[in-house]
Amino acid sequence: MGVLNVTPDSFSDGGLYFEKSIAIERAKEMVEDGADIIDIGGESTRPGAEPVSLDEELNRTIPVIETLSKEIKVPISIDTYKSIVAEKAINAGASIVNDISGLRFDPEMAEVIAKHKVPVVIMHIKGTPRNMQKEPFYENLIIEIKNYLEDSINIALSAGIEKDKIIIDPGIGFGKTFEHNLEIIHKLSEFTIFGRPILIGLSRKAFIGKILNNALPRERVEGTAAAVAISIMNGANIIRVHDVKQMAMVAKVADAIKRIKIE
Repeated sequence: MGVLNVTPDSFSDGGLYFEKSIAIERAKEMVEDGADIIDIGGESTRPGAEPVSLDEELNRTIPVIETLSKEIKVPISIDTYKSIVAEKAINAGASIVNDISGLRFDPEMAEVIAKHKVPVVIMHIKGTPRNMQKEPFYENLIIEIKNYLEDSINIALSAGIEKDKIIIDPGIGFGKTFEHNLEIIHKLSEFTIFGRPILIGLSRKAFIGKILNNALPRERVEGTAAAVAISIMNGANIIRVHDVKQMAMVAKVADAIKRIKIE
C-alpha cells in the first residue's frame, strides 16, 4: 500500500504532493514501483494534528481520486474517518476505506461501507490524533488492542459489512509509546487470532527515528525496511509505506523466506 498524502502538513511528506498533477504522477510512479494499493489521505493524522474541515478534505482528495481511478489499475483506498468523505470517494472511484478510528469517530461510517460493499481497514487508536501521544497508558497493551479491534469488527458485522471485507491494523504510533510500538511488532502474530488480513503502517515513523539516533523521516528508509521484514515474518499481510520501490523488494525477500517449505 503506497502512501499518497495530499496534505500540507503530514509528518513525512506533507506538501510534496499537495498539487493535483504532482499527486497523480506520484501515484503512477508508486504503481510502477510495485504498489498494489494507493492510499489517499487529505487530513494529516500525525500526533498533535488539528482536524481539517469536511469541505477541505473533499477538495483535496476527490479530484485526485476521480482522475487517478481512470488512469491506474490498482485499487484506491481513501484514508478518512468521515463517512461523507468515504462515500464521495467511493463514488469517485475508491474501492477501500481506511479508517484510523476503527469505525468509532463517525457513527455513519459502517453503514456507508456496508452499503457500497467495499473492504475496510479497521485500525486501533487510543484518543484522537490531537491528543493520542499525551502519555498513552495500557494495563495490557496487546489485550486492549485486541478488545478494541474485536469491538470494531462487531460494529462492522452489525452494520452488514461482510467479514471477508475486514482488514485489521494495530495502529503503530496512534496512542503508543516507543516501547508499545516495538511490542506490537514483536507480538504481531497474536493478531492472527481474528483470521483477517493484518495491515501494518510503520513507514518512517518516529520510533524508527529514535532507534537511529533521531534520524529525520527521510533518513529512516533502512530502519523501515527492517521493521517491515520483521512484521511480514510475524504475520503482516499489507504494508503501508512511503518508499514503495524499496519496500516492495523487502517484501519479496521476506515473503520468500517465510513461505519456504522446510522438509
